[in-house]
Amino acid sequence: MNYENFFTAQLDQLRREGRYRVFADIERHAGNFPHATQYGAGGERQVTVWCSNDYLGMGQHPTVLAAMHEALDRCGAGAGGTRNIAGTNHFHTVLEHELAGLHGKDSALLFNSGYMSNWASLCTLAAKMPQCVVVSDALNHASMIEGIRHSRAECVVFEHNDPSDLARKLAAIDPARPKLVAFESVYSMDGDVAPIEAICDVADRFGAMTYLDEVHAVGLYGPHGGGISERDGLAHRISVIEGTLAKGFGVIGGYITGSHALCDFVRSYASGFIFTTALPPTVAAGAIASIRHLKSSDAERTRMHERVARLRAKLDQADVPHLHNPSHIVPVMVWDAALCKEISDTLLERFGVYVQPINYPTVPRGTERLRLTPSPLHSDADMDHLVDSLATIWRELSIRRAA
Repeated sequence: MNYENFFTAQLDQLRREGRYRVFADIERHAGNFPHATQYGAGGERQVTVWCSNDYLGMGQHPTVLAAMHEALDRCGAGAGGTRNIAGTNHFHTVLEHELAGLHGKDSALLFNSGYMSNWASLCTLAAKMPQCVVVSDALNHASMIEGIRHSRAECVVFEHNDPSDLARKLAAIDPARPKLVAFESVYSMDGDVAPIEAICDVADRFGAMTYLDEVHAVGLYGPHGGGISERDGLAHRISVIEGTLAKGFGVIGGYITGSHALCDFVRSYASGFIFTTALPPTVAAGAIASIRHLKSSDAERTRMHERVARLRAKLDQADVPHLHNPSHIVPVMVWDAALCKEISDTLLERFGVYVQPINYPTVPRGTERLRLTPSPLHSDADMDHLVDSLATIWRELSIRRAA
């Protein structure tokens, strides 16, 4: 086999479909988010970022930066080992205590990313419980799907956000078998929100555990930033609440929260936890500062939701199509991969607006989009420029199609 030819042919196929992904070489400006410098062949230019998952701008917050600087001077750069071998720093244990408290759980376990916390936890739970069946929402994230697959447990998929179908699927499973219902609170591409209470009702009826991914909700919803489950007063009904430190909290890392026994079980058996070097103490310190700030401050959440509402209203006025949903995610629908990339390129090159095109396999073919994420730090001027730029492009596309 000619390996290089194979790789090249596969990449060429992605380019023909408009799905070849190009990294934007940008440098965020500390204290000046969402503005950044883009580096490229034409030199440097200033851009406004509209697709970041630093949803609240906490990656730029002075309290978070100060905590990380202090931890760096105090502890050095790295953790120095796995959590089991010399790598558990006091900042890690404090962070796990904060996370358990955030979700009203007995315990928490820290991972190096949200992807790893889903992958390792679901894999371990499903693999180790004899004859476990995982009942998974049809639109669950790739990290959840991979963890379930790797467990080799039986997996049954229920229709997205459909408690009735979940009940049908659970009713068909031997009542004696362990069952784990896995779903998300906010789904990141369409921005829809799960009917958590109804799903818990069904799970309770059939004796199933519940596993809730709150990655796109922690920090952003609830009086203390505990996510949709906190906002709706349902956290106590969830067996495992999983989250990230990389989005609403602005740093990096993932975690699960649950009972002492459950978290200790995953800690003791999950290879993705055991065999990896721990997060740097600086990251843990920044996460602690961010969580504590958002537990007591609602200003960032309030401002973000106001920005979202304003952007939606302006898009409607400009006749730019977007999916309406109850969350902070604003998907501008394009429905075509090549066109989506063209619009993204035009926004960046002509208008200095950076929005990454979203295509398959992140979303189904034919549902390509630009995923906008307004933050508390996007100004009225930033928003006006974005909408004016999109409206100009949409008008030009209409003229081109008419011709």
